[in-house]
Amino acid sequence: MNFTRRNLLVLATAVGLAGGSHFAYAADVLNVGSYPNNPPFEYKTANGGFEGFEVDVVNEAAKRAGMTTNIADYGFQALFAATSSKRIDVAISSITITPERLKSQSFTQPYYDSDMGVAAKESSSIKSLADLKGAVVGVLSGSTGEKWVNDNKAAQGFADVKGYNSQQDMFLDLGAGRIDAVVSDIPGMQYLFVKTKGFAIKDRIKTGEQYGLMMTKDSPLVAKINDAITAMKKDGTLEKIHEKWFGSKAPAGSSTVTEMPIPKA
Repeated sequence: MNFTRRNLLVLATAVGLAGGSHFAYAADVLNVGSYPNNPPFEYKTANGGFEGFEVDVVNEAAKRAGMTTNIADYGFQALFAATSSKRIDVAISSITITPERLKSQSFTQPYYDSDMGVAAKESSSIKSLADLKGAVVGVLSGSTGEKWVNDNKAAQGFADVKGYNSQQDMFLDLGAGRIDAVVSDIPGMQYLFVKTKGFAIKDRIKTGEQYGLMMTKDSPLVAKINDAITAMKKDGTLEKIHEKWFGSKAPAGSSTVTEMPIPKA
């Protein structure tokens, strides 16, 4: 009986240690949500993996924090619910840091500066933002482009605003003439137009947008990942990643090369 009890205690200890190592391993994984079609920031490859500027950023930051990444496919709008519910730790998808988002989310310091642009068919008579009076404008649902267009709909005289869950569907409708123009982030559209011909950016909307890694509100991981981004800026790694994906060095003084504070609500 004593022998049996002793063996049970040994077995229980072994199970406890195994369980402990399992949870320690899980804690070393940074769960990342990503919109799958947002090149050059992130996109899904033929083998189901993810590549892109922000994929390299989050992978390198996690590595420096002593973690590995598990990147899962999410629709853009679904990313916000996923971080809020803690299904993921981090969301990547050229997500602009805004006061509204900081009320329910946390962000690392910014690492990319951007503006929005007006895109239309190359052959379109639309030449600038002023030409969108009476136009039907497409936006990515849940994006800052959608917010800007809705906030300025009356002042600019847009006839209607149509939201899309994917960039691909939005530009299919633009090409088919179901919408007149698109308002979206310039870098993503520039990259798209390298391979998708027939479209052009007609005007730039100066917004001063900056992208950061969006994380669960007040997550203890924010400081850890943010410190890794700071180190990547200081040793030039982040600028090298920028050059890899955009073909040029980041502008001097931009958030890609300049250490910045963690944004506060």
